[in-house]
Amino acid sequence: MVPRISRVLTAVICMVAAPLVAQDKPARLTFEVASVKPSPPGGRGGGIRAQPSGQRYSAQNAPVKLMISLMYKVPMRQITGGPGWIESDLFDIEAKADHSYSLDDLHAMFENLLADRFKLKFHKESKEGAVYALSVDKSGSKMKVNDSPEPYDIPIKGSRDGVTLGTRVPMQYFCWWLGQVLQRDERPVIDKTGLTGNYDFTLSFAPELPPDFPKENLPPGFLDRPSIFDALREQLGLRLQPQKGPVEFFVIDSAEKPTGN
Repeated sequence: MVPRISRVLTAVICMVAAPLVAQDKPARLTFEVASVKPSPPGGRGGGIRAQPSGQRYSAQNAPVKLMISLMYKVPMRQITGGPGWIESDLFDIEAKADHSYSLDDLHAMFENLLADRFKLKFHKESKEGAVYALSVDKSGSKMKVNDSPEPYDIPIKGSRDGVTLGTRVPMQYFCWWLGQVLQRDERPVIDKTGLTGNYDFTLSFAPELPPDFPKENLPPGFLDRPSIFDALREQLGLRLQPQKGPVEFFVIDSAEKPTGN
């Protein structure tokens, strides 16, 4: 008799626990509506960004490989495999959520859009390689903490005089941006700062220019500015050091061009 009661109690517990487990699993975030079309031929400019309402995300004249790079914060050189069109073909995307969301949620929606509309499938591989480690210098961080609400704007922008302005920048984005600045080095930037907030800063440095770059078009004193390494230490209190570490690669298993809307 006792074993039978035990079995009944076990069944009841399982019946009660099952809905609780289901409730704990977060719903898959998707846009309410989304238009995905090939970009018109001859289009100029472009970009990928959230709109100020926190409800829309758009892309113009953007290749899928760039979308993957931005959404997952991985340098494009670390995205391998897949058909050639993910880098050569350009697309326009207009997506709208059912209400305003955080930027992280909008990125999750865009990632799911890539999976649903482009049938994007990939896996990650990590290999030991050359990296840059970003840490706080012994002088301490000189960046200003920004606790203001999400502005849904591009966190790092360049000004007319070639000075870089950061507004409400998280370290994950900052490391991704530094990796773009240091493309020639082909080293991803690994965050070892321990900084978990969002930060404002002004950064003035002289990037490495191609040999044939027309220097007469540069702002006055541009070439006298410090290197990115010295500027980070002197102006932001951060140190960028080369070392060995894990390099994560996104390997595209499959992708398909979208059909219809």
